[in-house]
Amino acid sequence: MTHDVFNQAPPLTGHDVSADAALLAGLAREDAGWATGELHRLGTLAGSDQAGEWGRLANEHPPVLRTHDRYGHRIDEVEFHPAWHELMTVAVENGLHATPWSSARPGAHMARAAKFYVWSQVEAGHGCPISMTYASVAALRHSPALAADWEPALASRSYDFGLRPPLGKRGVLAGMAMTEKQGGSDVRAGTTRAEPLSDGSYALTGHKWFNSAPMCDVFLVLAQAPGGLSCFLLPRVLPDGTRNAVHLMRLKDKLGNRSNASAEVEYHGAVAWLVGEEGRGVRTILEMVNMTRLDCVIGSAAGMRYGVTRAVHHAAHRGAFGRKLIDQPLMRNVLADLALESEAATTLMTRLAGATDRAIAGDRAESALRRTALAVGKYWVCKRGPVHAAEALECLGGNGYVEESQMPRLFRESPLNGIWEGSGNVAALDVLRALGREPEALEAFFAEVSLAAGADRHLDDAADRLRKSLGDLTDIEARARRVAEDMALVLQASLLVRLAPPAVADAFCASRLAGEAGRAFGTLPPRLDLDALIERAIV
Repeated sequence: MTHDVFNQAPPLTGHDVSADAALLAGLAREDAGWATGELHRLGTLAGSDQAGEWGRLANEHPPVLRTHDRYGHRIDEVEFHPAWHELMTVAVENGLHATPWSSARPGAHMARAAKFYVWSQVEAGHGCPISMTYASVAALRHSPALAADWEPALASRSYDFGLRPPLGKRGVLAGMAMTEKQGGSDVRAGTTRAEPLSDGSYALTGHKWFNSAPMCDVFLVLAQAPGGLSCFLLPRVLPDGTRNAVHLMRLKDKLGNRSNASAEVEYHGAVAWLVGEEGRGVRTILEMVNMTRLDCVIGSAAGMRYGVTRAVHHAAHRGAFGRKLIDQPLMRNVLADLALESEAATTLMTRLAGATDRAIAGDRAESALRRTALAVGKYWVCKRGPVHAAEALECLGGNGYVEESQMPRLFRESPLNGIWEGSGNVAALDVLRALGREPEALEAFFAEVSLAAGADRHLDDAADRLRKSLGDLTDIEARARRVAEDMALVLQASLLVRLAPPAVADAFCASRLAGEAGRAFGTLPPRLDLDALIERAIV
């Protein structure tokens, strides 16, 4: 009788991950309701035992670098477990990469964002090459001839792994290499050189500290050309079938994101083609960065949803002190607070995805809103990810601290989006840069917030305080994080007041704007409708 197992939560499998009220409302609201059926099919797969096993195996068997073959020839290849390829196949076949760029259908980018949100909850690491492939098109369009050649292959729904001449493959993936050892986020400090060749291409020589997803077919790379820092398209395999002079020095041993490979690389006269104009490399590649920033927000929102659904599931089945955990008042407060943070992140994410659709279609007001709101969202939602993951893990107690629960994997992954494509200070300063250079961005932000004016006094008061804060430029750079945080909370509150059930909006405004809650999760005032918040996190 020593091995009877009881009072343990059953595995959370066999459910539809897309059965998420905030996500589905956003999908319909942002002109992508036509994708609901596709999303539910993907969500059902995401909630299956099979998909969960792919995620586990891809992380327990991380990629391996093979620099040379048995005879001593350089091959510079990365070997992956078959589970990685299963995850990638589903992602590509469902258009989570560059497919929206080839669609004129309204809401195409929103539909893709919803799918990325759902499938990221299976395994986040493989989202890196998917995200960069999606974002690469925005930069490539600075060179229409290159874009015409590459977009069909980038948007293809065929996953075709392996190093071969890329434009002869059924589909290709894109990566990025900006960071160097001495520069980090200061990409202008890069020393990689680009020398013009007689055929119009360039020879790149240098060392990149982070080459994201080195197994991709093609990369956007920053290098110093005669005209200044420039952006280049660099393939791993040249059109004649020879390997480009790209040497993978080592794979990074990372905190999280372990299923995905990140490498240090050296270019030894590697052949590349100019994207955009010489000397405008940062401006060109920022188009890609802004798109990956959207995916950072999506990924962090997805992680929050993953954490809270597992915390609620565990609490609903685990008993302590004569009651289920979910019936204990203090645990209910924690769960409701986690659910509230998750819903605020998801609602902001869907609004940003919708703004992306409309901005790409030429809507100047939406473009202006996106310019500021995306930086604000990148800063705040990604900052909230790690503390949210830690609290969700704690809800499972010791069960959450062991690898089989998958909560440690969530926790290790949670800081990544806050670092990638601009860490906290970079994102916060980018908010100030947008406000200073583009007055219409601030106007668009407050126009969005004003749509909820008069609906909640806490929101009205917070919006007034924010306007005064932004009108005072004293020590504004030192206050950049506080400015970004305040803008994020006001924007999230305005969206929830307009778009979410009253229980959600009231709880958010009272706790995040009016100071009726403490600094830790689980400190919501008891007068709020906690039942309604928890109910929306049950799958």
